[in-house]
Amino acid sequence: MESFFDYFTLFKHRNPPSKPNKKTIKQRFLKLLPCCRSGSRSNHFVSLSPSLHAGSIADEGELSTVCYRPEGLDRLVQQTKFSKKELQVLYRGFKNECPSGVVNEETFKNIYSQFFPQGDSSMYAHFLFEAFDTHNNGSVSFEDFVISLSIILRGSITDKLNWAFNLYDLNKDGCITREEMTDIMHSIYDMMGKYTYPSMKDSAPMDHVDSFFQKMDKNNDGVVTIEEFLETCQKDENIMQSMHMFDNVI
Repeated sequence: MESFFDYFTLFKHRNPPSKPNKKTIKQRFLKLLPCCRSGSRSNHFVSLSPSLHAGSIADEGELSTVCYRPEGLDRLVQQTKFSKKELQVLYRGFKNECPSGVVNEETFKNIYSQFFPQGDSSMYAHFLFEAFDTHNNGSVSFEDFVISLSIILRGSITDKLNWAFNLYDLNKDGCITREEMTDIMHSIYDMMGKYTYPSMKDSAPMDHVDSFFQKMDKNNDGVVTIEEFLETCQKDENIMQSMHMFDNVI
């Protein structure tokens, strides 16, 4: 059973399966981030600024050239697992792409649509945006962005699973219903489009929903709680491996 971290990169779309290297993982992941997209759609490298590239974001030489220190930096260092220099790089890129200091849902969807032109990514982007929008105010601030990013990239296994559960729990009532998981699965397959390898059957989304509940819903009450979700995921070798997919990409 795939986890959120498998879906987030979508290595299966369009091409035959192959084992991605760390550089590929880094480029594909950073391309999906609002603060890291290039000004040119045809550029194969992700530009954080005219002089900084995402592929070498951790390079000490480049980090040392960033002088801007956003307000509240020390607090964000405490709240995340990023260093001051990493936060400065991320903030500079965020402000370059989002001068207002926030990302709205329309911008978020537009970013996703550029990288999944073979499908319709709008619904999946909507769900993901709501997971980043921790204050439920229709916008994602830099603080919202880096706190979630820190969990996805450097959080503990439990932190990452809790974040994924929150993504799936669309109405945030503390449990995942079959209807919610159906919406999630349809949004993922809509985003992947028709040109996938291997090709998918029309029943694939519902097959995934059935598989999810068969494994997760331990007491067969029709919903999956956070306790059931954590217990099942932590016993699944494939899911545990996917938890480390983004280790050290920044």
